[in-house]
Amino acid sequence: MAPPGASAGGADGTGAGQNEPTPEWLERLRRSGIRIDREGEFQHEGEPVRHEGLRRALFRWLDRLDDGRTVLRLDEKRFAFVDVDDTPLVARAARVAGEAVFLALSDGSEERLDPATLTVDDAGVLRCWVRAGRLEARLANSAAVVLGDLIDGAPAAAAPALRLGGRLFPIARRSAARP
Repeated sequence: MAPPGASAGGADGTGAGQNEPTPEWLERLRRSGIRIDREGEFQHEGEPVRHEGLRRALFRWLDRLDDGRTVLRLDEKRFAFVDVDDTPLVARAARVAGEAVFLALSDGSEERLDPATLTVDDAGVLRCWVRAGRLEARLANSAAVVLGDLIDGAPAAAAPALRLGGRLFPIARRSAARP
């Protein structure tokens, strides 16, 4: 049976006379109604997702398409869009261990900070890329404070930089547009 709904092509949401759904129909179908709030918590229809097993699964499925949109991905063809208020993940805590910084993320995982991905916006909020560069994470104040002692923001410096492991990593300005 063909998918319901009308779009260009057949009246059933498929191309004329075909059983394949149209891109427009799939786009509508993939709107999940799920969003991630500024604190990195899943919301559905205005209510927090409270079931711990479901929360863990949603975080596990979290990914980003090549066009930058955040999705819940089961596999290459099966995914649903997620609205994101700020960043899909939040680094709620940070700890320095030798020459590395580890971030405690809102999905319950801990990940080593890649200092080359650290950015700062006009409001002074730090962000970085995690999960091998697939997702962006905002550093909550509690995590940013830990980095504070490692940031060289001397007035003579062209830009702030993170001093880590004997190296200086410039902190780039975050552009308004996300990749």
